[in-house]
Amino acid sequence: MAQLIKTIDLNKRFSLPNGDSLHVLKNINMVIDEGKLTILRGRSGSGKTTLMNILAALDFATSGDVIFDNMNISKMSERKRCLLRREKIGFIFQSVALIPTMNAYENVEYMLRLAGIKKHRKELVTEALRMVGLGARMYHMPQELSGGEQQRVATARAIVHKPKIVFADEPTAELDTNTAIQIMKIFKNLTDKEGITIVMATHDVGIMELGHRVYELEDGGFIERE
Repeated sequence: MAQLIKTIDLNKRFSLPNGDSLHVLKNINMVIDEGKLTILRGRSGSGKTTLMNILAALDFATSGDVIFDNMNISKMSERKRCLLRREKIGFIFQSVALIPTMNAYENVEYMLRLAGIKKHRKELVTEALRMVGLGARMYHMPQELSGGEQQRVATARAIVHKPKIVFADEPTAELDTNTAIQIMKIFKNLTDKEGITIVMATHDVGIMELGHRVYELEDGGFIERE
């Protein structure tokens, strides 16, 4: 099984006003398998979002390395990290973050504009929306969509430029149980049938069994559950 991301002795400390430091991540060594769903689980403040931000080149570790697709992103310039995020990474947020003045199609197409993709936009957007079950509602405005449908649009936006990996930060936290299960089924379909790599942060115990690999964070370290 191919490894897309590997971390080596990853540490993250935050400086406190009193001069002390908070050691959030402690010697993290982990792998993210290509085409699989990896779940980072932990209570609020456990460090899962911090870890995800480092893996996604949004933040730097205090020490240690992140090897992404055979590239050490810890040593990259900010310009190269920006290009990496734009071209090879997709993001799904808890708050959905759709642009309210754009319909579903336009929200997804906007990601292609950010990624600098000019060709075959209509085909790519239509394909992404159909993959998440919204082919018939692509011209609806966000306020005309349910919470689950809005999260599906956000998922389509994250995958439309065909990234190497998608990071999803608590994507089901604001959804009811049935809707959350539907979103997780879409994630499983994207990994199992489309070969998309997904890393998802959650505090929901019930979701753990759906991951191919689960890392449970606690006190800066983690327990791996296969």
